[in-house]
Amino acid sequence: MSIETKKPVSFEFFPTKTEAGHEKLIATGQALAAENPEFFSVTYGAGGSTRDGTLKTVLQLDQEVQVPTAPHLSCVGDSKEDLRSLLTLYRESGIKRIVALRGDLPSGMGQASGELRYANELVEFIRAETGDHFHIEVAAYPEAHPQARHFEADLENFIRKAKSGADSAITQYFFTADCYFYFVDRVRKAGVDIPIVPGIMPITNYSKLARFSDACGAEIPRWIRKQLESYGDDSESIAAFGTQVITELCQRLIDGGAPSLHFYTLNQAEPSLAVWRNLHGK
Repeated sequence: MSIETKKPVSFEFFPTKTEAGHEKLIATGQALAAENPEFFSVTYGAGGSTRDGTLKTVLQLDQEVQVPTAPHLSCVGDSKEDLRSLLTLYRESGIKRIVALRGDLPSGMGQASGELRYANELVEFIRAETGDHFHIEVAAYPEAHPQARHFEADLENFIRKAKSGADSAITQYFFTADCYFYFVDRVRKAGVDIPIVPGIMPITNYSKLARFSDACGAEIPRWIRKQLESYGDDSESIAAFGTQVITELCQRLIDGGAPSLHFYTLNQAEPSLAVWRNLHGK
């Protein structure tokens, strides 16, 4: 199984809490840089809780690892002045891409705080402040955001967000290609033509994956759950099966017209690389 022409690829990281973890993250970035990714992205904790770590990681990946790096920027809990300062800092540091999100509410925060409440407002704010300097990515949810009232409402939210000035979108991860194709078809019919990049989650640990998927609304098909459960603590079998399943998913997405792939690395290089190399017959 391989694709004849390499599609663009990007990789996502999260800022760590320790210096040792940060050093490992940078080493992971260096390993993935060998695949000539289009960009890296770095997450932003609930309510901006990892702001300093995100900033440090973004600048180091961008300037030292020398892969264009996009910070996540969320509006929950931040004032316009906070956001303006970050935008100025990123702009002056040569950052050209931003992933604009509403953001998660910190534990204990009952409702959104800050002057901007929704991602479409953040996109509009970034455009008003910086013009076309940044390539703005937004989030898409082929299986609907877990807090959405229903699928149609979430679809309308995405369309509003895309039309507010976004350049492209990255999806939440999923394991069923048809949900991606259906989502793309619906938004195309609504007049949204920006690239929609599938988010890809390698499978390495079933219990963590199940917990995370339940929280973020990503459906794990029953046949995948049952196969993973059968392996118990056999991490080698889980990794081998996971690589096969995700490679086949990526192949189908690419064959169906996906513009590129965005891997959620969880700060590990090998699981994403195993899939990427499989796709190219390495």
